[in-house]
Amino acid sequence: MRFFLSLLVLILLTSCYSIERDCTDFKTGTFEFTYNLDGIEHTSRFMRTEDFNIDYHEEKADSSSIRWINDCEFILKKLHPTTNSEKEAIHMKILSTTDDSYTFEYKLAVKRPNRPSRVEKGVAIKIK
Repeated sequence: MRFFLSLLVLILLTSCYSIERDCTDFKTGTFEFTYNLDGIEHTSRFMRTEDFNIDYHEEKADSSSIRWINDCEFILKKLHPTTNSEKEAIHMKILSTTDDSYTFEYKLAVKRPNRPSRVEKGVAIKIK
């Protein structure tokens, strides 16, 4: 009996928990994103408007178009790809938000046949 009562309380407490996702605050602005590449930490800055995303990395700018699916998901497509892999669109999804940052995941928008889908996660911090 004690076990069932404890289980019921646990279920009730976890069902009330919800992750904050106020994505509209992060549709536009300037953001920073830190990532590891070959064991070296890099920081990238990007500016997003309703229609475009401009990445600034190592003094180079790279722009992409944005197509919003809903307030928390969008598709990025490079405007001037230089390789075949850059021609592939990226599906971005905001998973959770705080006052000045959001956690997101991204993957290829179109799954390649006979290859597992690779999903990566990150955190972007709003600086403006």
